[in-house]
Amino acid sequence: MKYISSRENARYKSLVKLQKKKYRDERGLYIIEGVKPLKDALESGCPVKEIYIREGTGENVELPAEGDSAAFLLEGGLFDRISDTRTSQGVLAVAAKNLLSGEDFIKLMNADGNSEGNFLILDRLQDPGNVGTIIRTAEAAGYKGAVLVSGTADPYSPKAARAAAGSLFRIPLTEAASDEEVAELAEASGRKLAVSCLQGAVSCFETDLSSRTALVIGNEGSGASPGLIDKARIRVRIPMEGRIESLNAAVAAGILMYRRMEYTGNER
Repeated sequence: MKYISSRENARYKSLVKLQKKKYRDERGLYIIEGVKPLKDALESGCPVKEIYIREGTGENVELPAEGDSAAFLLEGGLFDRISDTRTSQGVLAVAAKNLLSGEDFIKLMNADGNSEGNFLILDRLQDPGNVGTIIRTAEAAGYKGAVLVSGTADPYSPKAARAAAGSLFRIPLTEAASDEEVAELAEASGRKLAVSCLQGAVSCFETDLSSRTALVIGNEGSGASPGLIDKARIRVRIPMEGRIESLNAAVAAGILMYRRMEYTGNER
């Protein structure tokens, strides 16, 4: 295992750059931290390019089989500069994003086993924790994928990746630059566009969201864009009592996604 002790090491410089979205986007890679995330990535078939072990901490951690990943021993101070957790296990890895082109996403959604399923559209959500939590909940609720509208927080940022946990390796993602692209993705994959909003909306408890639905979750402050509301075939709201006017985006998304379970009888 090669030892890296200098900030000037080319591989280490490349690792540092992955802390910035610009370089994650350019390289299609991101950093995961911890033994379980690494194990989840490898078990999910996510390509893991490199594994970094912290000198003095990570050497005694039992790691899963590395496969084709290159492993490096990293000087403690250099590791700590990258680590994003308070109590690190001393293990970092560089993994490939599960991000598809729009065309490949449509093919996947139309493939056998997926064609009746739902997928999610995240419309300019700003909180990385919300983005990661919603992706994790999407997998639990049986959703097949997610679309990230331009302006949505990066799901591959450290905070979002932690919140998504292993779901980030298993839920395919794609990006859309505009409301028109979102509508085209929904139409090409045979999904009805459903938007959570207040204008002209019916209760989510009176609406069938069980299958072939592209569900839009809007921005935490302003909600879904007017363009997507106009294009939606279904407008739904979550009934609320008392003086509450809105719910946290991740909570609202969870309620709406789990409506699928009630209609399909998939409760466990």
